[in-house]
Amino acid sequence: MAAHYKISQLDKAAGIPATTVRYYERIRLVVPETRSTGNYRLYGDESLKKVMFIRATQAIVFTLEDIKSLLATESGRTPTCGRVQKLIEARLTDIEDKLKDLRHVRKVLKSALVECQQHKKSDCCHVVTELRAK
Repeated sequence: MAAHYKISQLDKAAGIPATTVRYYERIRLVVPETRSTGNYRLYGDESLKKVMFIRATQAIVFTLEDIKSLLATESGRTPTCGRVQKLIEARLTDIEDKLKDLRHVRKVLKSALVECQQHKKSDCCHVVTELRAK
């Protein structure tokens, strides 16, 4: 017999907050399979697998829109490798852009640290003064 989870059970099994399950339901990533006699939404093992898949794909920076595409095409079929490849390429581009930005931030912070170390005895922090001027 298949398991049926209330939201509070599904969230614990998946290790996510109940609000996240409700959000996934609101955006149609997860749909309750049935209702209990008390009118509670009930989710099955497939819903648990789907939530675990969503969390795993989010962990590797796929967006919820990407995940909708990865779960199935409009016809209900698994997406093609070509379609998945395009999603991966797009996420890699995003990551490269973020890495470039982070390298710039690191450079600025290192420079600020050197500035602080050179002027640590002064009454006024030159880094804060410069940042206020910008």
